[in-house]
Amino acid sequence: MPLRRERIGFIIAVVLYGTVGMFLRFSGLPSEAIALYRGVLGALFILIWRSVRGEKPDGAAIRRNLLLLIVSGILLGLNWIFLFAAYVKTTVAVASLCNYMAPILVIAFTPLVLKEKLDPRKLPCIAAALLGIILVSNLFGGGIGDPAGIIYGLAGAVCFAAIVFCNRRMKELPAMDRALMQLGISAVTVLPYVLLKNGGLPVPGGRALLIVLMLGLLQTGVAYCLYFRGMAVLPVQTVAILGYLEPVVSVLCSFFFLHEPLTLWGWIGAALVIAAAAVSELMPAQRQ
Repeated sequence: MPLRRERIGFIIAVVLYGTVGMFLRFSGLPSEAIALYRGVLGALFILIWRSVRGEKPDGAAIRRNLLLLIVSGILLGLNWIFLFAAYVKTTVAVASLCNYMAPILVIAFTPLVLKEKLDPRKLPCIAAALLGIILVSNLFGGGIGDPAGIIYGLAGAVCFAAIVFCNRRMKELPAMDRALMQLGISAVTVLPYVLLKNGGLPVPGGRALLIVLMLGLLQTGVAYCLYFRGMAVLPVQTVAILGYLEPVVSVLCSFFFLHEPLTLWGWIGAALVIAAAAVSELMPAQRQ
């Protein structure tokens, strides 16, 4: 099978992303502190990994895209703050699926932001995703924890959609340089919030330290390297299809390892969100 190694690496990356919420629950640390440590350790790993490979950041490309890198790095930090807070306020499944509204938001707002015409065939996907979120969040039945978790999850989705728009406007910037800069800037963004909210920097110890190291080095550093390596060579449709393993893994971790409830309607809603995003991305471009 061609590109077998890259395909396996990409699958490992998205599965690792899907486990972040579960391990955050086990850490016992404030969610914003996890976001900070994840950004710092992830950026350090990528920097060291590239140095070992003899690769240097493209300084000229970084300078050309510096404003967009700063904005997208800040948005990444905000995305993590909102998403990780959602993990704490509601179930991991609900938080992850709310955050995964980002692809639908990109489709909905592309005509306004990028001045590209909206494909009318994608309107049912937007409607299906919105219905899916209503079913997943169980708005009318209760049992989802603090409703603020849904708001935080959707706020994270808005930030992530904005990151996508920033990335679309970047010119001739290597993917790993973008990842390195965004992770570093996200950490700088989160640091003042962590200090103000906690009156200092929470220092992990014991199990929490092991989880922080794993989330920063494995679920961020290693996962980013495998993800971008695969994305650079795999077919676009393969990347899109495999990317939907992430919310699936999050939902399964929530149900089987955290024993968080998900009703039948919740499962139907989860399927709607994932299917709507997948169909919208895999749909052939409309002929003019």
